[in-house]
Amino acid sequence: MENRNWVQNLKINTMKWIKRIFVVALVCVVAFFAFSYWGTYSEGVRSGMVVKISKKGWVFKTYEGQLNLQTFGANKSPNLVSESFEFSVATDRADVIKVLEEASLSGERVSLKYEERLAKYFWRGDTKYFVTEVERLK
Repeated sequence: MENRNWVQNLKINTMKWIKRIFVVALVCVVAFFAFSYWGTYSEGVRSGMVVKISKKGWVFKTYEGQLNLQTFGANKSPNLVSESFEFSVATDRADVIKVLEEASLSGERVSLKYEERLAKYFWRGDTKYFVTEVERLK
């Protein structure tokens, strides 16, 4: 009888530890997701001409853009090297989207302030770079 009680207590204690480990693992996964979703890896500014801004996606519509940086090449040539910067814009940033569309149509130079996220999620955008502000350059 005492042997059965010991085995039953072992089973109960094992289930308690399994539940604790599962809860700790779940909390770690949620914390990692929250950190990678809202965490900002870097912030910066890029300037150039907006080549395109488009709304794309089958189910999750995201705004994606491309900025032509027009930098001078490292080979000491006076020719402009066409280097592009791919970025995303959050769908709730209607003011930023409007300015980007206008700048794309007019061909004027802009300065983009962006945040680089830690991870890329398909429902959020195609890139890890999210534009937060746009400044038109004269």
